[in-house]
Amino acid sequence: MSARTDRELETFIRARYPIIYIVSWEEKRVEDALRTIARERGKKLHVWTNTMGFSTTSGQPDNTTIDPLAALNYIIHSPDQAIFLLKDFHTFIGEFRVTRRLRDLAPILKNSYKNLMIVSPILKLPPELEKEITVVDYGLPTIEELGEMLDNLIRQVSDRPNVNTNLTDLEREQILKAAQGLTAMEAENVFAKSLVEKLAFDVDVILSEKEQIVRKSGILEYYPSNEGLKDVGGLDLLKEWMEKRTASFTDKAREFGLPEPRGILLLGVQGCGKSLTAKSIGAQWKLPLLRLDIGKIFAGLVGASEENMRKAIRVAESVAPAILWLDELEKGLSGTQSSGSSDGGTTARVFSTFLTWLQEKTVPVFVVATANQVEMLPPELLRKGRFDEIFFIDLPARQERADIFAIHLRKRKRDPAKYDLEALAEATPGFSGAEIEQLVVEALYDAFDAGRDLETEDILKAATATVPLSMTMREKIAYLREWADTRARKASGAPVESVEEQTAAFLLARAQAAAHRAAKAEKVAGNSAANKKAPVARTRRTRKTEPSADGG
Repeated sequence: MSARTDRELETFIRARYPIIYIVSWEEKRVEDALRTIARERGKKLHVWTNTMGFSTTSGQPDNTTIDPLAALNYIIHSPDQAIFLLKDFHTFIGEFRVTRRLRDLAPILKNSYKNLMIVSPILKLPPELEKEITVVDYGLPTIEELGEMLDNLIRQVSDRPNVNTNLTDLEREQILKAAQGLTAMEAENVFAKSLVEKLAFDVDVILSEKEQIVRKSGILEYYPSNEGLKDVGGLDLLKEWMEKRTASFTDKAREFGLPEPRGILLLGVQGCGKSLTAKSIGAQWKLPLLRLDIGKIFAGLVGASEENMRKAIRVAESVAPAILWLDELEKGLSGTQSSGSSDGGTTARVFSTFLTWLQEKTVPVFVVATANQVEMLPPELLRKGRFDEIFFIDLPARQERADIFAIHLRKRKRDPAKYDLEALAEATPGFSGAEIEQLVVEALYDAFDAGRDLETEDILKAATATVPLSMTMREKIAYLREWADTRARKASGAPVESVEEQTAAFLLARAQAAAHRAAKAEKVAGNSAANKKAPVARTRRTRKTEPSADGG
């Protein structure tokens, strides 16, 4: 990107464009590029700041040119055929006298061999200067430039002991992809940080630098990749789909003719792993995971909500390749149909901005959207081309429930092999993954209160005391399954019990548990009665053999 920008700048200079406004955070890169162009064109480069003025050749400040108007006058009267670079001049450009002086300066520069460059991270342009100034967005370092920085650092530390700088082609590409979206200084710093912390180049360390960019936006949240696909129980078809696309952002995939994946929409029952799947994709693909809270988009000022959405998109693109996660999308966009009367059309305009970007985006941002209530989703969102695929995540099947129990037992420092996972899966038909997790947590509380370790019986007891969501919302789940049967792709290949089968199995499991508890209570009561009778008999026998007080 920046190589093309450098050529564009050189073309503007040769064509005698008088004033060029360069939007960039990277003053040093811009200055180095202009210095190279000036040297090749046989020109000088004069640099101005508000603290130094046009510094002399010895590096000393020139106090006579510190004032912005004095600096512009210096440019007019300078005999040099030079490029004049003004840093952070946007703070003064809106002042009336400075604006007027720049308009005076434009035709003078056009008829000379001088060029005026303004570099600033903020584009601030008065309407009076829109026709006199040319705006150039200076791109962030390209993959090639990041590769040169990486190679330079490797050469510098190659002779140091205990530092591993050996990278396979895939690892090198992952490192450079992770650094995309960083400035040159940020990339150099995080490469060095990785070597200091890990004694090697680590993707996670480099991705952590992007967390700072996301945090400063105030709209997006950065989620660290702590959970992989192995932490998701079941969903074998969705996992297979994701694993096939693990290397989809590489150059090898582009050379093969594969497009970058656009995104997926996850529909399904609450608590069945949609959000967990979104988090696991970041870990699987080694990409930063950004969560967009739709609620933060909407602001009180007119036009602010639309600008917030555009800002969120810009931040996501700046750290690309990345994953953008929109949780419970239907709640944030549920007012699109009536927003014209309820909020002046703000929701509809925000949704339109998002839809257009979703359809036309060329930057590798993979969108993961989740939703529970499909009837609340705008139909435009479900059209092919917005997402690569729409997956339906159902309640877990029997074997998937056993896998989920194993995952949550392992998370809580228990060996799943010590528990009857088949019995637990059999006793929890219609339970979601989130409900299974809470069963384990509740059973741990019971075991901790009893002063012993967790047992299978504790979890079974918690299961019989819980009414799952599939029982209280049977009609909604039946409707959701019917809708998804012909409109979405199944995330799991395991056969799931029907609502009727789940209800019957749940009632049967509860009846069996009640009978088991009754039998156990009866057994305990019988043992208690026997224990009470035994001491009485022993006492009577003792009395018969005990000698009387008079020796009789």
